[in-house]
Amino acid sequence: MFTKILIANRGEIACRVIKTARKMGIATVAVYSDADRDAVHVEMADEAVHIGPSPAAQSYLIPEKIIAACKETEAQAVHPGYGFLSERAAFCEALEKEGIVFIGPKPKAIRAMGDKIESKKFANAAKVSTVPGWLGVIENADHAQKIAGEIGYPVMIKASAGGGGKGMRIAWNQSEVRDGFDRARSEAKSSFGDDRVFIEKFVVDPRHIEIQVLADAHGNALYLGERECSIQRRNQKVAEEAPSPFLDARTRKAMGEQSVALARAVDYQSAGTVEFIVDKDKNFYFLEMNTRLQVEHPVTELVTGVDLVEQMIRVAAGEKLALKQSDIKLNGWAVESRLYAEDPYRNFLPSIGRLTRYRPPEEGQFGDVVIRNDTGVTEGSEISMFYDPMLAKLCTWAPTRIEAIDAMSEALDSFVVDGIEHNIPFLAALMQHPRWREGAISTGFIAEEYPDGFAPVIPNSEEKAVLSSIVTAVELLRRDRLDRLGGRLAPHSGVLKRDWVVKLGDDYLQASILEGMISIPTEIDLSIDGGKALTVSSDWRPGDLIWRGTVGKRSVVAQIRSVANGLRIAWKGMSVTARAMLPRIAELEQLMPEKAAPDTSKLLLCPMPGLVVSIAVTEGQEVKAGETLAVVEAMKMENVLRAERDLIVSKLNAKPGDSLAVDAVIMEFA
Repeated sequence: MFTKILIANRGEIACRVIKTARKMGIATVAVYSDADRDAVHVEMADEAVHIGPSPAAQSYLIPEKIIAACKETEAQAVHPGYGFLSERAAFCEALEKEGIVFIGPKPKAIRAMGDKIESKKFANAAKVSTVPGWLGVIENADHAQKIAGEIGYPVMIKASAGGGGKGMRIAWNQSEVRDGFDRARSEAKSSFGDDRVFIEKFVVDPRHIEIQVLADAHGNALYLGERECSIQRRNQKVAEEAPSPFLDARTRKAMGEQSVALARAVDYQSAGTVEFIVDKDKNFYFLEMNTRLQVEHPVTELVTGVDLVEQMIRVAAGEKLALKQSDIKLNGWAVESRLYAEDPYRNFLPSIGRLTRYRPPEEGQFGDVVIRNDTGVTEGSEISMFYDPMLAKLCTWAPTRIEAIDAMSEALDSFVVDGIEHNIPFLAALMQHPRWREGAISTGFIAEEYPDGFAPVIPNSEEKAVLSSIVTAVELLRRDRLDRLGGRLAPHSGVLKRDWVVKLGDDYLQASILEGMISIPTEIDLSIDGGKALTVSSDWRPGDLIWRGTVGKRSVVAQIRSVANGLRIAWKGMSVTARAMLPRIAELEQLMPEKAAPDTSKLLLCPMPGLVVSIAVTEGQEVKAGETLAVVEAMKMENVLRAERDLIVSKLNAKPGDSLAVDAVIMEFA
C-alpha cells in the first residue's frame, strides 16, 4: 500500500480524497494555485506544493507541475479527482514513465471511452444496448440528412469529442438537420479542435441513469447499483439520487451486467461510471463511460456502504477486490444536492466573493437520517472567478425516498450561506415540487417546470399563516429584549398586546395572540386572519439565523435575516420580507409612498462579477435587438450580453480585460 499520495485537484473533491487517505493511514500532498493559497484542501493535507498562477491552464492543468510536485514530496501515486487531468491518457503515461502510479484506469481505457464514436463501437462489440445511429464519417449536410431520414426523427447531432452540451443539436425535421450539422461541426471545431460529429436517435423525455462499476487488475468486476441523474440544467446535473425511483430489479440487473461487460471489454481497472439514457418503457441505451470518480458518487456510497475512493486506491496499489457482486446490497435511499455559487433569480449567473457566513447543517446520523456534506470551503473562503462554482454536495440518507427528500429539505433550510448568491432557494423549492417527489422526472424537468427561470415560491394560505406566526413570535421577543435594556424607556411594556398586523410581502394579515406569554423557549397560541388557533413553540433567541420549532402540527426550520424595517425569512424555496407591527403603525405605513426603482433602461449593467472578454460595439454604433454587446467571463463560463431592443451606443465605460463588480455600468445608450 502507498504511504503518500498527491491529490491533483482542489476544492471539495480534494478534501474528500484526503479524508479517505487519512482513514487508511496514508499521508497526503495537496497542490494549489495562487487563488487557493488559503484553501481548505491545502490546510487539510499533510503537505502542500504551490504550482502556479490562479488560472487552471497555468496550474492544475499542467502535468509537468504535478509530476514535479510528486518528485519534490516523494509521493508514490496521484489521485486526480474529477475534471482537470482526470481523463487525460497522456498524463497517465507521463506518470508511468516517472514510476508514479495513477489512481484510476489505464490509458487504453481512458482513450477508448474518451471518444464518443469509439466508445460506442466498443459498446456494440460488448453487446451493450446503444442508441440507433450512424457512427461513421459524415461527409456533409446532404449525407447527414440522408442518415437522419433512415434513423427517423427526432435525431441528436453530437460532437465526437464533445462534453458539457457543446457541439450538440436536436433536429426534428429535415431542414433542421442541415443547420444543426453545420452548427455542431463549427462549435465542435472551436471548442475541441475536432469537428467530427455523429448522429443518433433522440430519445424523447429520457431519464439519465448511470451505473457505478468497480474493477481490479485481476479480472474482477462488479456494479454497485444506479444513480438517477435526470435533474439537469443545460446538460449539467443539479440533484441526484440512488437508487432510481424508476428502475425495477430486472432492468437494474440488465444495465449492471452490460456495464460490467463494457468494463471488461476495455480492461477497466478502477471505479468508473457507465451512463445510459432510459425511455419511458425502460429501454436503455449506452451514452458514455466516465473513466473517473463521478461528482455524485456519495449517494452510491451511502446506499451501498462502499467507500469508492478507498477502493480506487486499493485497486491502484494492485490489490484484488474484496467484494463480490453478491455482497452489494442497496440499503435505503440517498439524495444529493449540488450547492453552487450562482444566482437562481438572475438565470443562475455565477456569483463570486467572500463567504461571510458558511454554516452547513451538522453531519452525522440523527435517528434514521444521515447527513453528509462534501465541501471544500469554509467561512471566510474566497469564491473566485477561476474555477467551478460548486460550494458543496449536501447528501441525505434515510430508509425511504420521501424520508430522504424531507431530510434534504430540512438540511437545505438550515444551511447558512452569506456573502455571495447561491442556489439553495432553488434546491429547496425542488424538494417540494410534486413531480420530483413523485419521481415523475426526465432530463427536461427544469426546462419544462421553470421555462421562464426561477422565482421565489409564492406561499399559499396555510404557508402564509406559518410564516406570519413565526414573524409575530420573533417580533414579540425582539420588543421584549429592547424593553429590558438598562436606562431605556419601555414603551411596549405592560400588558401583552393581543392584536398585531403582519406585512408579508405585499399582503397585510391580522395576527391575534390568544394565549401565552413572552419567554424563551416560546410557546404562544395565536390566530392568523381569524383562522384556527396555532400553537407556536421554539427556543429561538434574537440573533439566531435559524428558527427551529413547530407551528401547529408542522415542524419548521426557517432562516431569518434582519433587513430594514423587518425580516427576510426563507423556508422551502419561499423568500419573503416580513414585519409584525401594531395595527395603528400598519395603518400609517399603508399611506407611505412607494419608492420607485431607478431607471436602468439606458444602461448595460454587468450581471455578475467577472472579467470583460470583449466589447462588440463602438460608441455611436446602432445596434439591433439580439446583437451581441459584450462578453463577460466568470467561473469558466463566457456570458454573452445581447441588446434587448434597437439602440445607439453613446458611451463605453469598460474595456476588455477589466474586472467588474455586479451591476457595474459597461456601456450607456442614447
